[in-house]
Amino acid sequence: MFEYAPAPESRDIVDIKPSYGLFINGEWVEPQSEERHKTVNPATEEVLSEIVWAGEADVDRAVEAARKAFATWSAVPGSERAKYIFRIARIIQERSRELAVLESLDNGKPIRESRDVDLPLVAAHFFYYAGWADKLSYAGFGPDPRPLGVAGQVIPWNFPLLMLAWKIAPALACGNTVVLKPAETTPLTALAFAEICRQADLPPGVVNIVTGAGETGSALVRHPGVDKVAFTGSTEVGRLIARSVAGSRKKLTLELGGKAANIVFEDAAVDQAVEGIVNGIFFNQGHVCCAGSRLLVQESVAEEVLDALKRRLATLRMGDPLDKNTDIGAINSAAQLAKIRELSEAGESEGAERWSPPCPIPDRGFWFPPTVFTGVAQSHRIAREEIFGPVLSVLTFRTPAEAIEKANNTPYGLSAGVWTEKGSLMLWAASRLRAGVVWSNTFNRFDPASPFGGFKESGYGREGGRHGLEAYLAV
Repeated sequence: MFEYAPAPESRDIVDIKPSYGLFINGEWVEPQSEERHKTVNPATEEVLSEIVWAGEADVDRAVEAARKAFATWSAVPGSERAKYIFRIARIIQERSRELAVLESLDNGKPIRESRDVDLPLVAAHFFYYAGWADKLSYAGFGPDPRPLGVAGQVIPWNFPLLMLAWKIAPALACGNTVVLKPAETTPLTALAFAEICRQADLPPGVVNIVTGAGETGSALVRHPGVDKVAFTGSTEVGRLIARSVAGSRKKLTLELGGKAANIVFEDAAVDQAVEGIVNGIFFNQGHVCCAGSRLLVQESVAEEVLDALKRRLATLRMGDPLDKNTDIGAINSAAQLAKIRELSEAGESEGAERWSPPCPIPDRGFWFPPTVFTGVAQSHRIAREEIFGPVLSVLTFRTPAEAIEKANNTPYGLSAGVWTEKGSLMLWAASRLRAGVVWSNTFNRFDPASPFGGFKESGYGREGGRHGLEAYLAV
């Protein structure tokens, strides 16, 4: 038997400060709030740093700085704004190893995902929107589209730096200024991005970063000086935000939860489909809003697909996120681990059959093994609720029409996958799936030129591509 030798990525490349202030008007400032909390490495529970939880007065300072900077930044020609954004992209590339290690330490995701997926996409989004900055009049939103003003942006913990790029890059390209609040459990790459803004000589106040939890985000969303709100996170919080901005002049985009169906038809290439299933739900420990958490398999090939899937899962390695051999990293927080456990226990109590491959679990940190539930009914909680963890619910179907009916039987509508060798069947299914993104014979593929967003309780508005500009323009 071949054994994997440890292949750790060095953490010496990152310099984490013992504590951080707030990044306002191009400077690190001391908060008026005295509330501080620790951010920890979810793989070891080691304290990484101490983070400020900004209060309303701190948010007010940040919005005021962004409002002041907007007057000059919006007047900068698009070709000049593009140079700043391009410079940010280049610095991200140059510091990608450092940022990947920092992301894995703070988030728990495997270094190979941070290094090979997250960071290339982060840089690509800034490069892409740098190209749009001087071409806005050709984007299809009128001959002279104008920026909105100050964008208040609240991002989640599952892809901290990538979600930052999705929001900041188009906002800056359109001439807006930004106040961004990262998730309370994963603020470190956003704070590193603040240094990148300084390194790129971005004018003070164009990007401001305030750390904190829900109350900080609420203060930012409600602030009267904010013209545009962008939020990625849970559907529950999205509803609260929608209510708080209702009736105001603020523009709003929401990218919320999902319960995506990954449909495998009987003519699909099984080995290819299995790789897509694994990538669809176990990538980033299932901490993906568009994760393929519901597997719908045609009855005639269900046994074959499940046997192949179990063989593949037995090869996955769970452990140190900084080990380049690791496939499954740590769950981001104790609270999220508790939610995953609760829903998994509900799946068993409702009659579904639970299976996990033999998988040693580390003694410290927050861990959950890759898990597959079979015998799942549409009424089960694990088929209806977003688990946001490495848990796959398997259902079967007999006809394509039944597959579409089951796939659409959800309050969510963010993504879906279709596995078939027939182009006609793929197009037939895609046209009937009520999902913002439909992948064919692949899953979790992202491109900065392609819009992303959902229907129903998965939110509204689009991020990425030309469509992503609209949310930051007065059109």
